[in-house]
Amino acid sequence: MSFSFTDEQEEFRGVLRRFLEDKSPTTEVRRLMETPEGCDRAVWSQMSQEMGLSAIHIPESYGGSGYGFVELGIVLEEMGRALLCAPYFASTVLGANAILNAGDEKQKRSLLPPLASGEGTATLAFTESNGRWDADGIEMTARPGDGDYRLSGEKNFVIDGHTADLLIVVARSPGSQGEDGLSFFAVPRSAPGISSRLLNSVDPTRKIAHLTFEDVSAEPLGEVGAGAEPLRRTLHQATIGLSNEMIGGAARLFESAIEYTRMRMQFGRVIGSFQSIKHKCADMLVEVELAKSSVYYAAAAVADGDSDVPALASLAKSSASDTYMQTAINAIQLHGGIGFTWDNDTHLWFKRAKGSEVFLGDATYHREQLMRHWEV
Repeated sequence: MSFSFTDEQEEFRGVLRRFLEDKSPTTEVRRLMETPEGCDRAVWSQMSQEMGLSAIHIPESYGGSGYGFVELGIVLEEMGRALLCAPYFASTVLGANAILNAGDEKQKRSLLPPLASGEGTATLAFTESNGRWDADGIEMTARPGDGDYRLSGEKNFVIDGHTADLLIVVARSPGSQGEDGLSFFAVPRSAPGISSRLLNSVDPTRKIAHLTFEDVSAEPLGEVGAGAEPLRRTLHQATIGLSNEMIGGAARLFESAIEYTRMRMQFGRVIGSFQSIKHKCADMLVEVELAKSSVYYAAAAVADGDSDVPALASLAKSSASDTYMQTAINAIQLHGGIGFTWDNDTHLWFKRAKGSEVFLGDATYHREQLMRHWEV
């Protein structure tokens, strides 16, 4: 397992950072977060078709670029840093990985190329109103119909669920419990019986939706009743991907705080020269670097097929959640009174930090999962 990036990966990061700084300045973030779609389709087309970002970890046989999870982590880290408003996490991380993990060969060849090219988008609908992030929280039922399956129930907190072209839905057989009877289904969002509602959330830069399914015809994705393992794998990958995104945001907040302390004058001196400010900045740096280490380790573990990925995913998410939130708090405090105002951009990352902290399970949840893994 490598603990440093190659020259090619660092060059890729530099190109990507320059692109995102140009396409996702805070003025554009503020504009897009006020729109229902929350995305500039021209930019999405450019990043998908010209830069190939939506295809980065999808195998070449399915229209992708064939890179690994480490490269995907670099993309997510830089997007978190730029606070990009786009359906990338929903489609490339959740939707594409769910298809890769659950679908059969024919389904992968059919469903993945549009996602790789960016011509279509997908998302994973598995969370329900109970707010649980595991198999026990899935209550939606899938009943056999006349040559298909019929889905009835609700899905909540679905990222970009109101705009995705394809919904990857996790449901269970009637009467089943826990991880038994779980199946994946591929459903066009335009299918009859599906209604969506955009939810108000603390983080307007990431759109989430509530979906209602009323006797919706659906095609099974992979083997019926064998969805437990693909779901676990997909959620572990998504958790690590989200952690990459979070450390990007934390690093950006830290840098903006340092920049401010170097220019803000008080009592005839820059505030960065005060010992208390130096101590706080040093603590922030240590926390961000430690979180990076755990997240990079987890991403490399996925790329290497390490058996400890479940534990490392929880380690990365718990570390990234605490670090991002605390860094956001410290950044606002270091900015002083202006840090609490709408005119200052710090609150944009603060809200993303709060939303990401609880999405896919908060730090407490993942520390519990980590302990359970070690007990086994």
